[in-house]
Amino acid sequence: MLKGGLVVVGQHIAASGPLDELRQRYPEAPIVHKGKALTPPVVNAHTHLDLSTVPYFRGPYTEFIQHVIDHRMKRTPEATQQGLEALRALGVGGFGDIAYQPEVVEWLLEHCALPGVVYLEVINRNPTEAEGIASWVARRLSEWRGRNSQLRVGISPHTPYNVSPALLKKLVEIARLEGFPLQMHVAESPEETELMTQGRGPLQALPERYGFPPYQALPGLTPVRYLAELGVLGPHLTVVHGVQVDEEEVEMLAQSGTLVVACPRSNEALACGQMPWDWYLKHRLEPALGTDSQSSSPDLDVRNEALFLWGRVDPRVLVRAATRSGYRVLGLETPRITRGTPVSQVQSW
Repeated sequence: MLKGGLVVVGQHIAASGPLDELRQRYPEAPIVHKGKALTPPVVNAHTHLDLSTVPYFRGPYTEFIQHVIDHRMKRTPEATQQGLEALRALGVGGFGDIAYQPEVVEWLLEHCALPGVVYLEVINRNPTEAEGIASWVARRLSEWRGRNSQLRVGISPHTPYNVSPALLKKLVEIARLEGFPLQMHVAESPEETELMTQGRGPLQALPERYGFPPYQALPGLTPVRYLAELGVLGPHLTVVHGVQVDEEEVEMLAQSGTLVVACPRSNEALACGQMPWDWYLKHRLEPALGTDSQSSSPDLDVRNEALFLWGRVDPRVLVRAATRSGYRVLGLETPRITRGTPVSQVQSW
């Protein structure tokens, strides 16, 4: 691993480069060790700030979904404020957030000074309601567009199985025509794959348990293949998780230009499996990193997601995942550490 460094004069960077070269150029400068990496502000590309007051959970994925449903009344602007304050304290350079309620979108647009995207979550499996729901979503997004110069709005169809095909197609059309980004939980767990391919498994019982409408006409396809068949994949879409995939599906994502966010600590806590990083890197698709929510991750520090994988994934890839790839997912320009950069804009790991 290359050992690099920064030369600091006052409160600004004077030079950067390999440590051995900097020692030769500045032989009198004291060396202060700062850990594993020095980077621009990291990006948390996927979280649910409105779950910040829901207790942390470890256990099977389906039981986690029940845990979230049981605590859904806690998904408030007040909980979102707590999560946003945690992100501010961490000094993130940007974030992506899924908002369960329009009130949370409204609150963030009014109060958030951090750059990023807030995605309105959409859940509706009734195809007869697709036109009305899509029209409502388009209207709300148009009302919100430009309300906050730092924060864009987008759409988050919850999962491939929780949005009807008719509605999903309409949401993708809105995103493409109007330029709204999409972020969607896809291929997160074995339970999701079992439900979509075989119409059975522990997720199948959830609608009846909570009095929700039953699942209709499940496709008999894996989540990624289903989205490919519907024409959903593309550079407008960010897939979150992407754990339960085969190599052919990774290639589909890469060739379509679809972006990906990994949430490794959440996947571990919910027994979802591990992202096949080797396949993604083979096909030149470098995921970004997100923490998911504080109900399935210990904190909102995306550096801890990278450190969780340190030693299993190339550290250089992890540094890019927490910085450059995250900025790309959110449509933000990636900052660089150059001569004149304030020290306050450098994060140590």
